[in-house]
Amino acid sequence: MKAIVQNGYGSPDVLALKEVAKPEIKNDQVLVRVHATSINAGDYFTMRGSPWLVRFSVGFPRPKDYILGWDIAGRVEAVGSAVTQFKPGDAVFSAINGAFADYVVAAAGKLALKPANLSFEQAAAVPTAGLTALQGLRDEGKVQPGQKVLINGASGGVGTFAVQIAKALGAEVTGVCSTRNVELVRSLGADHVIDYTREDFTRGGRRYDLILDNAASHSFGDLKRALTPQGVILPNSGHGGMGYVIKSFALAPFMRQLGRMYAAQSSSANMKALAELIEAGKVTPVIDRAYPFDQIPAALGYAVQGHARGKIVITVA
Repeated sequence: MKAIVQNGYGSPDVLALKEVAKPEIKNDQVLVRVHATSINAGDYFTMRGSPWLVRFSVGFPRPKDYILGWDIAGRVEAVGSAVTQFKPGDAVFSAINGAFADYVVAAAGKLALKPANLSFEQAAAVPTAGLTALQGLRDEGKVQPGQKVLINGASGGVGTFAVQIAKALGAEVTGVCSTRNVELVRSLGADHVIDYTREDFTRGGRRYDLILDNAASHSFGDLKRALTPQGVILPNSGHGGMGYVIKSFALAPFMRQLGRMYAAQSSSANMKALAELIEAGKVTPVIDRAYPFDQIPAALGYAVQGHARGKIVITVA
């Protein structure tokens, strides 16, 4: 099968299209023919090898034929003998490592049926960003109806899902974005939209029960000014680099209103929850642009510029 593999760290030049062995499945696994995938921040952090910690899981001192990618939408090709919930031909989606390939192997417990009202490309935009928003707001932030939620970085991959999911949870939502994305964020259902080029939301006097920080544009101390007495900051940004991660871990035990960093976990239950929101019309993926499979390096080159509105998707088959 064909895959985009990584054999070094740095720019998209370290990636190459290569023929690799088709994976084999175990009894509890599913082989999926990938029809579409998408780009996530984790892909370009891994490509760069920064923060350095990723090198110990990807390959040190350099990776060898490492396959990037986290999101898949495709059709089941084969199932293991212990798998009963899926059959060949089923359209599925999930967050699975090694997604930049013709085929991936997934644990059955991480897959869900693709929402019927989405194309494969649309479905591929959902998993990692959608799970990050869902788990952050529902599980970590425990958002309740009527609460005031601010999404910092509301026009990006996670942000566009977060605005819609927060509204679905019954919150009053404020989105923060640049001038060119104000109408987009408003169209997603945000009750209020703040253009950060014109207004600093940490100095505006409004207070929020939860701030989901996807942008790392302010210090945690500045963000705290915009919280209610019981409000919480939920850090979720790679834009601040390793320093942001270290600060969030170091300050969390001493700063009562700073929540912990978290990583989205793929499971059938969470994927089904996203599918239900999508099929109910409460969540719709936003796609900035699409690339063919062999142009994944170019897609990553665009992604690292940090200007994508929503998701960048890849057509695989």
